[in-house]
Amino acid sequence: MPFLSRRGRSSRLAPELDDADLGKLLKRLVSTARSSTAGTADLCVAQIARLLREEPDDFDRRAHRLSVLAGFLHESYLPATWAKREPRNADALVLCSWADLEQGRSEGGLADASAVWKRCLLAGELAPQDPTPWVVMLNVARLEGYARADVFAIWNEIVARDRWHREAYLSMLAYLSPREAGSLPQLLEFVDSVRTHMPANAPCAAVELTAHVMQYHSAVARGGAMGLLAGNHWRGPQAAELLDRARVTWPQPSFFSHAAAVADFNLLAYALTAAGRRRESAPVFEAIDGKVTDWPWRNDGDPVAVFESARGKAG
Repeated sequence: MPFLSRRGRSSRLAPELDDADLGKLLKRLVSTARSSTAGTADLCVAQIARLLREEPDDFDRRAHRLSVLAGFLHESYLPATWAKREPRNADALVLCSWADLEQGRSEGGLADASAVWKRCLLAGELAPQDPTPWVVMLNVARLEGYARADVFAIWNEIVARDRWHREAYLSMLAYLSPREAGSLPQLLEFVDSVRTHMPANAPCAAVELTAHVMQYHSAVARGGAMGLLAGNHWRGPQAAELLDRARVTWPQPSFFSHAAAVADFNLLAYALTAAGRRRESAPVFEAIDGKVTDWPWRNDGDPVAVFESARGKAG
């Protein structure tokens, strides 16, 4: 798989981030996931099931692992095979649904949204405390253009189970953006409502910075004078204050404990680079340790190449 191969000497696209057990599983699946033998399928399913059984109450890490596995396996027969063999296994149902969601994203819509929805509902019944089936439903609702009332009803189910669920907050941020069903005022209102209550080290701490990067990308995409002046966004008081705070606190050891902390470091390094604050980004690049995320670097070209260029300029 391309995202598991090394690019350059010390950096690579690493969807697993710093989850070593997930990374090992992905490497094992590279050579076996698309095999059609029954024995191989049994082995792969057993390995996936074993990983997902670890820390069953850590919903943040479960969501990260399921998301990465779904992205890796969305063209594979394995998720559907597992769900068919164990139709009342919540992990199997969620992975199959999330893999279908990833396939639907690549194709612009789900082949059978009703089937995905039913599997998620059943997974929710089998694991009533787990927000993950509802996270998948939230993204299904976005992709399929469900009514806003339905989207917010799903959102309420998630936060009732996990108040600061990272994937859910980022999903709602995208939903309320001008590129989907919202507007810039709605996006900013959502960010303001989160910022006033959210702990500084919450799993969804990067929501505000994500919104700023989205606005910056929007300005760049307009081109012309607006694109040339896009960097001025980072000189605004809110953006500058956020970067000042995040660059000091985020890279500190043990400040973050959520599964996707390295993704947040990538976002911060990107923002500091875009703001022209390259020297200040050096500790953040060190915390990343060469584990590159596709977004936001891909907005400027090949993710690893852009990352390495920015890291080199940081010194």
